[in-house]
Amino acid sequence: MIEAIRVDEAVRELRPDFAVLTVCAYGLGNGPSDERSRGWLDAAAEAAPELDDPKIEAWRTAYRAFGAKPQRTRPSVDALIRRMPLPEINLVVDAYNAVSVRHGLPIGGEDLAHYRGAARLVRAAGDEPSDEALGDPGIGEVVWRDDEGVTCRRWNWRQCVRTRITEDTVDALFLLERLEPLSLDALTAAGDELTARLEEITPGVRIASRLVR
Repeated sequence: MIEAIRVDEAVRELRPDFAVLTVCAYGLGNGPSDERSRGWLDAAAEAAPELDDPKIEAWRTAYRAFGAKPQRTRPSVDALIRRMPLPEINLVVDAYNAVSVRHGLPIGGEDLAHYRGAARLVRAAGDEPSDEALGDPGIGEVVWRDDEGVTCRRWNWRQCVRTRITEDTVDALFLLERLEPLSLDALTAAGDELTARLEEITPGVRIASRLVR
């Protein structure tokens, strides 16, 4: 699975500085939010970058480049930073949301049991299948998709219902997305923190990761 994840050349042409750290976790024992995950969210909120941080502005610029209006459909990390206190969802989602806010980068989480084929980041043709919660992507829009259709619209704006991580999720894929000025070392550090949180939730969870550029 992880070796087949790819970024389409049209996306690379749009943002040559893009990189994604893909992390697969196998054998998770997810559950409802608890005091531990609330602590992660509270600590992340205190360490969150300002809204005018260059790392956040880079995503707004990327959105404008493919025709999106980031003041209306915000990059995921931008939207999260504006939501204080951070929402409690479940242990695994709380973990990656906390890492996203603390490090100032978008992170997506996918339930592999509902994924079909490999994840790929493409510019939409406009006819990709998409669920009702997402609506149809526009031509040229940057989307994550699998063999069944769009899994996340406008790069990291909104995820489909089908692949969301729930308390029943056992195997998951995480997509940690980077644009300059976030360094590759900072991206790796975010991945290491996420791995530590997942291992805290489920000791013995199996982790595989790969940097895709």
